[in-house]
Amino acid sequence: MINQNDPSTSTNFGFRKTSGSIKQGLVNEVFTDVATKYDLMNDLMSFGIHRLWKDEYVKKIPNLNANILDVAGGTGDISFRIINRAKIRQQHPQIVICDINQEMLKIALDRAMNNNIIHGLEYVCADAEQLPFASNSFDYYTIAFGIRNVKQIQQALIEAFRVLKPGGKFLCLEFSKVESDCLQQLYDLYSFNIIPKIGQIVTGNQAAYNYLVESINMFPDQQTFSSMISRAGFSKVHYQNLSFGVVAIHSGYKL
Repeated sequence: MINQNDPSTSTNFGFRKTSGSIKQGLVNEVFTDVATKYDLMNDLMSFGIHRLWKDEYVKKIPNLNANILDVAGGTGDISFRIINRAKIRQQHPQIVICDINQEMLKIALDRAMNNNIIHGLEYVCADAEQLPFASNSFDYYTIAFGIRNVKQIQQALIEAFRVLKPGGKFLCLEFSKVESDCLQQLYDLYSFNIIPKIGQIVTGNQAAYNYLVESINMFPDQQTFSSMISRAGFSKVHYQNLSFGVVAIHSGYKL
């Protein structure tokens, strides 16, 4: 197991190499600064397409009468989609929204109260690499656009495996590698030149969105990440590209 308390453990903060402990502080600072505009920026950066990605993602949860752990749950976007889908199907999930950033969780709680979502939700501020839950506790583990921000991705995957019940399903929605070299060049041009400027205008924090773009660029490709999921113990590992590989849905089972 990776020593989370070892300050010499090297990891990436965007294009920079740093220790795991320093990275966590920097990531927390980034998300605290942009928390109130986080959802707006998602709409602007993706032209609203992130909503379609997330809708497709939650369809991968066939049984909504389940215990679900939504890690890096942020402002609750995935959890609320699960709840709305469950209402249509007259099912009743129990969801824990887990995020290391307290400001993001506060926004999730406010959104839930504003939408009269009171039952079936719990909010836990915790690190994805050291989850405060018993082993074999959850039917599903979801993490959307969050795993690239952890200090050590492999340790987060190991924790995901630990807290899932036998037969439980791991689901990850994350930015990935575009299938076409030509599209990749256009995507990089947009990402590195336009997104940080939008971030500056909307949030006043261009550096946060420089980090966002760099973290996407540094994240493993689909095949490499699938191998990491398998190494954590998961079986039947699979991925599905969306929008030509701009994002991918990764899944695996604890068998």
